[in-house]
Amino acid sequence: MNERPNQEEYAAYYEGYIHLVPEGNVVELLEKQAERVESAIRSLSEEEVNFSYGEGKWSVKEVFGHLIDNERIMSARLLRIARGDNTSLPGYDQDIFMAGHPFETYTVVNLAEEYAAVRHSTLLLLRRLSPEAMIRKGLVNDQVASARSIAYVITGHELHHLSILRDRYNVQI
Repeated sequence: MNERPNQEEYAAYYEGYIHLVPEGNVVELLEKQAERVESAIRSLSEEEVNFSYGEGKWSVKEVFGHLIDNERIMSARLLRIARGDNTSLPGYDQDIFMAGHPFETYTVVNLAEEYAAVRHSTLLLLRRLSPEAMIRKGLVNDQVASARSIAYVITGHELHHLSILRDRYNVQI
């Protein structure tokens, strides 16, 4: 899990996320990320998780909710590709997902528990995949994706949003 995906393993759209992932074992990076993020969520007050930096912008709760949703979707894609499913997998619209679930009703504890459960599931999946399964390719939104590239997208996507949480929401992660 130390070898980065090459550009033939993912759509150009994901380059920015994959580029954010530092060198190292992606599973270990996800483990460390989980510890930091869950701790950060638990350290926030109910007032802080309801904060939004602007009109029409997601609250802190909603950003974490988006991370949870995205990881679930990406992990399902990763599983299907790793197992050899050649079905072209659909894209998803994050705004529809956000409108379709009331993250504003979550407490800090709810967010932390759900985040931890989703990440734990992703890590269990990744730890048990063979090297052959990790480089297996499939189609996502009519674009080639390897299982390995999706693990990097999960990691980089979260890094992207953690940066936004630090810079625009003043969340210490």
